[in-house]
Order: sequence, then structure tokens, then C-alpha cells
Amino acid sequence: MTSALLTDRYELTMLDAALANGRAHRDCVFEVFARRLSGGRRYGVVAGTGRVLDAIENFRFDAPTLAWLRESHIVSDDTIEFLADYRFRGDVRGYREGEIYFPGSPVLEVEGTFAEAVILETVILSILNYDSAVATAASRMVSAASGRPLAEMGSRRANERAAVSAARAAYIAGFAATSNLEAGRTWGVPTMGTAAHAFTLLHDSEEEAFRAQVAALGPGTTLLIDTYDIHAAVDTAVRVAGTELGAVRIDSGDLPSLIGEVREHLDSLGATGTRITVTNDLNENTIAALRGAPVDSFGVGTSVVTGSGSPAAGMVYKLVEHTNDAGDRVSVAKRSADKQNPAGRKTAYRRLNSGVAVAETVVLGDDIPSDAGRALVVDLIRAGEISGEYRGAAGVIAAREHHAAAISELPVDAFRLSPGDPIIPTVFR
Repeated sequence: MTSALLTDRYELTMLDAALANGRAHRDCVFEVFARRLSGGRRYGVVAGTGRVLDAIENFRFDAPTLAWLRESHIVSDDTIEFLADYRFRGDVRGYREGEIYFPGSPVLEVEGTFAEAVILETVILSILNYDSAVATAASRMVSAASGRPLAEMGSRRANERAAVSAARAAYIAGFAATSNLEAGRTWGVPTMGTAAHAFTLLHDSEEEAFRAQVAALGPGTTLLIDTYDIHAAVDTAVRVAGTELGAVRIDSGDLPSLIGEVREHLDSLGATGTRITVTNDLNENTIAALRGAPVDSFGVGTSVVTGSGSPAAGMVYKLVEHTNDAGDRVSVAKRSADKQNPAGRKTAYRRLNSGVAVAETVVLGDDIPSDAGRALVVDLIRAGEISGEYRGAAGVIAAREHHAAAISELPVDAFRLSPGDPIIPTVFR
């Protein structure tokens, strides 16, 4: 399906005017970056890159789209003729998906003519801002869980398409699974889920419901035990499934005390291997508060799909360089108060000391210092040809693995949940 109208009107009206005055074919470099980290976060996580590549490939103006633009008088007939043959033929470079970023990091660089690059702004930002916000929140939750698995369960708290993107981003950031089946089919994210309270309420007794679920899914299933009385439900669950019961789930109540009580109760019944999972409107702070509790896994919904209070990463898409009529490169940047950014094309490196990150080095121009550090920017599109390694389910796995490696470089203080400054400085050279 075309992604061409997933954009703001002014992208096309700028194109219309630039085609009319002859500036549309100047070679340009646009850069995606964030001026600050949202919510006092100490680091950000890049997510959505693979989806951006798909959106660029599908950014074509088919006949129905062109007809609507003409009927709605959005742009001139000459611009509609240009759009009929539109295909991005430029270059895209950027941070690998799953990489850590900081204020000023050149997360993505789009190089092409003004005409072909400017109209990609909205769709690129809509993907990167949401997916990176989710991945950043999810990464904090993973660190708060201290090695215990998390499942993404927020589909009912997000737009139906955003739910799929959120599951993908959370998995890249270290979540173990999702409840969203489309995320499993499209992106290869492992899926999970058994039953909700409605299943228990459907039956004449809790025992009848548990017996039906065990008969269908086996004793290794997870039984939801807080529909009525939790302690009575534990007795019933072990009686029905035996001591081989896979897990019980708690979705309400005073979790710190309940978890301990349920653990003791299960152990007293011989179900020492039965796991406990909790799913009660969790976020990174409530997860961290349960570090000392005998909980085995977490399910997170609303908080992760909304970026845990920061639903957009705050990234912007700015023109930083173009060629003039003589063919010379001209570095450009806006000068508005509090919105200034260094002009010109850039690349970036992470400087490490004994394997620990100490600075984000952003290099302007082509003179790369010998002590710059680990290179962060890779080629994603060359002359319109998209690199396949960053796309699809395989790209998601690669991003997940890269995130695990990148986050292992951060100093310990990066994982503090209180608001603070970025954990390492961004140095422009």
C-alpha cells in the first residue's frame, strides 16, 4: 500500500513552489536528530529504521492518489506530473536500529534532491518519533526487570497499527514477547497469551474454567487467579493442573505482599516450579519496586505503548546542506532561539574507555579524528537501492541483538530511573 499521503500538506506545497522556481533539483542533505531527550531520560533508543525503509520504498503516487490530489487542488498539474514518476533515488545513512542516541546525534541523514527528500519528512518522523519513544521506555523497563522477561500487552491501549509498531519496538529493546498476533506474523515477534477474566466469568465456577483451559492448553498453561479470591484460586489451580502448573497470573491488588503470599502458597502445595507473572498496569518504576519480590515475569500494557509518559521522541528533520547554482556545497541551519543546530553533513562515533561509553562524537565534514571511537553511521540506501539486512523479521532480530550490545556499553548510572542529564555528553568536532 502506498505511503505517499502519510504526510503533511506543506511537504507537497513546498515541492510545488520549488518546482516552479527551479530550486527543487538542488542536491540537499536533511538530518534527523533530537535536541533533547524526552522525560529526563539518560539515553534514547533508535527504533523504526526498518519501517522507514519500507515506507520509502512504498512512497509512490499511484493513479487514485494523483486523482485525489488533482481534484482537491493540492498542487499544480506540473507537480502532479512530477509525482507520477516519483521514486526516491538518493542515499540514506543513519544509526543502526537498536542503537543508543543522545541530543544532537545524527540519527538519520537523507541525501537527494530537494524534491525527492523534502516530501519524506513527515512519514520518517512519524515512524522514528513513535517507535523510538516506545523502545526507549521499553529499554528502561528491561533494565528495571533485572533479567526477568517482559511481555508487551498494550494493543488495546493504542491505535491498531501503532499497536503492531509498539510490539516491534519493545521487542527490539529487549521484551521477550507480545500479545499482538500481527506483530508475530509481520515482524517475527514471539507471541503469548492464554485467557482473560471473561473466560473465568463465562463458566459456572472458577474450577470449571481452569479445567477447560488446562484441557485445551495443557498443565503448562498460565492460569489467571484474581477473578474472585486469589488464595482459593491457587488451591483450585494446583488441584486442577497439578504441581506441573506452568504459571499463575496476578492482575490486581497489592502486588508486593500478594506475590510473596502466592509464592509461599504454591510452594506449600508442592508447586515449587510454578512461575508467577504480574500484569497490573506496570511501568518501569513499579517493576523496579518488585525487584525483591519472587515474581518471574511481567506483562506491560499502557505504559510501554505510550512511551511511559513520553509518547514522542522529539526528533526533527532539518535541511543542513544544499548545493548552490555553482554546484558548491552550502551548509545551512536555522537560527531561532533554542532551536539552533550545527549546519552541514555529519557522521558520529561513540568514544569508549575500557569498553564503557564516555562521549558521543559528532564529526562535521569529512575529516575523521583518529580517536573518534566506534562508528555509528551505516549506509541504509545507496542511489535508491535499499539494504535488505535491516528489513523484515531478520532486521528486527539484528536490531534486537545490536541494542543488547550497544546498551552494554553504557555506564551503570544510565539505568537510574530518576530524571537526569544524558549519561554521556555530545561533542561536536
